[in-house]
Amino acid sequence: MGFDQYHEPAGELSAETRTFARMCANLTEEAEAIGWYEQRISVEPDAAARNIMNNSLTEEFKHFSMELEYLLRAKPVWRAIARGILFQDGDIVANGEAAEKAGSEGSGASAAQSSTAAAAAADPSLGIGSLKESRP
Repeated sequence: MGFDQYHEPAGELSAETRTFARMCANLTEEAEAIGWYEQRISVEPDAAARNIMNNSLTEEFKHFSMELEYLLRAKPVWRAIARGILFQDGDIVANGEAAEKAGSEGSGASAAQSSTAAAAAADPSLGIGSLKESRP
């Protein structure tokens, strides 16, 4: 049985890289399922069927989110870039450009910069600070 998920010979890839590729494939499949459910729900006239599909859709959201979290934990630079984009106000493209620049500056960084990026990735605040601190 052949697999198309690898672009390099599987035997030459580390176990870690193969697992990462599998999780990327899972993430893609969950995204596809989300799209399929959205389409089905939008045209389904039966309310009970729509409710069941909506329940299934939320399961896909959960699976997608868990797989994304796994991948972000595996790649601190990806996590750092994602933090600059996800759950941020403002222009998505501008946030993305700024996050990519910050991430690329850290990708060829020294060990000190890498540990700073890892610490930022571990910070659960997403860098937005406390709401109490922002009150006048």
